[in-house]
Amino acid sequence: MEQSGEGLLFVGGGSAEYGTGQYLRLDYANRHGLIAGATGTGKTVTLQILAQGFSDAGVPVFLSDVKGDLSGLAHAGSAQHKLHDAFVDRAGKIGLDLQYASAPVTFWDMFGQDGHPVRTTISEMGPLLLARLMELSDAQEGVLNIAFRVADEQGLALLDLKDLQALLVWVGENRKTLSLRYGNVSTASVGAIQRRLLQLEGQGADRLFGEPALALSDLMRQAPDGRGMVNILAADKLMAEPRLYATFLLWLLSELFEELPEVGDQDKPKLVFFFDEAHLLFDGAPKALVDKVEQVARLVRSKGVGVYFVTQNPEDIPEDILGQLGNRVQHALRAFTAKDRAALRQAAQNYRENPAFDIEDAIREVGVGEAVTSFLERKGIPGMAERTLIRPPSSQLGPITQADRAAIMATSDLAQKYAQSVDRESAFEVLSARAEAAADEAARAEAAEEEADPREQVYKAGRRYTGGRVSRSTSRPRSRRGDSVGEAFAKSMARSIGTRAGKALVRGVLGGLFRGR
Repeated sequence: MEQSGEGLLFVGGGSAEYGTGQYLRLDYANRHGLIAGATGTGKTVTLQILAQGFSDAGVPVFLSDVKGDLSGLAHAGSAQHKLHDAFVDRAGKIGLDLQYASAPVTFWDMFGQDGHPVRTTISEMGPLLLARLMELSDAQEGVLNIAFRVADEQGLALLDLKDLQALLVWVGENRKTLSLRYGNVSTASVGAIQRRLLQLEGQGADRLFGEPALALSDLMRQAPDGRGMVNILAADKLMAEPRLYATFLLWLLSELFEELPEVGDQDKPKLVFFFDEAHLLFDGAPKALVDKVEQVARLVRSKGVGVYFVTQNPEDIPEDILGQLGNRVQHALRAFTAKDRAALRQAAQNYRENPAFDIEDAIREVGVGEAVTSFLERKGIPGMAERTLIRPPSSQLGPITQADRAAIMATSDLAQKYAQSVDRESAFEVLSARAEAAADEAARAEAAEEEADPREQVYKAGRRYTGGRVSRSTSRPRSRRGDSVGEAFAKSMARSIGTRAGKALVRGVLGGLFRGR
């Protein structure tokens, strides 16, 4: 029996019991897809099979490894594996000549431990996704948008968290002037955003923001033998912060949409993007964000990118997005409650009927490694639903060792490119320099003023320490009414600039008191 052909990816099926062989057409692979099913029904293995199939066809893949199992793609399967006999039996049922092989893999990790560091900049993430990440209110998101507008107008590069923290300090200090131009900027909103940024820093997000930023071209490479690289994001630790995980993947998808050129329909995709635990993207998401995801999903296929959502239940995906997912693998759904039965019924209605069996019953009854599948046929017509025995994987089932992972990372040609972070001049440094220059200028101006007016010296001498107590008059005279906010601030900073404590205060106001600085 034909297992694969030009432009076809063999998924499974193939015996009398399971109907005809099921293939995913590569020329329709950019019409997106869905892998769904309850925990333990085989979603991860299906993802592994599809990822390796795309790679063999020369298509680069990006996927997140939320359990650590998918690192096995880097090693060929083995006859010594405990499931080898079961795999051989299954291969015989569906007419597959099982050959074990590995896939070319690049490991990535936001924390830089189990893969090459993945970074982006604050500017590239943008205010919409940052607001989603920090769960900001509408008013707080408005202030964040003003901060980004100011950064653009003043040419301030926002690369990492300390840049945004320093900019928000400046926005707070100049809130009156900014409010007249852009709308209300309250200290409460600025303070709330700063607190959320500190929380993000505590969650490890400071490692995500910085340079060198991830180049999309490094995700779209091919191995020397022409196979597509399988990019695996280590997400087992990242899943402890699900909002950070979902926001990062959404940013990556948005970058692909914005940067890649239009290519139209091709023989195969330029990249396939698997979004595991997809429900995290939509949990509590505002309508504006869901609309953005829908727009990206609808239009990114013309950029040659296929997006495959992996989740437990199809109802986790908004209906408008679900309707765009043409290639589907539905593993078993369990119906223990009335709500479960309603979800099962709705899932069955998303498939083209097959008179040979009841789809709802099939989704409930299929075992581990089985699924109800439907793939697009000629002219993009949905294929008839089929009960499918999913083919066994060619690569190792289960994770590789840490030593093997480290060896693969060390030999990667991207190891040196992303190993060390770069901290070039950006908003933090520019604002720090401006503040110190203003403080120095204010100090010089005040000194010159005192030297020019001898009465100032007499005034000061009469207000110094006079016995056993400190008079309230030891405080500095208030700023003249004519002083601007900036001058008053600079003068107050100048009074302590001559000491080490004073210099630490300047850095603190501009963000230098934050951890790691």
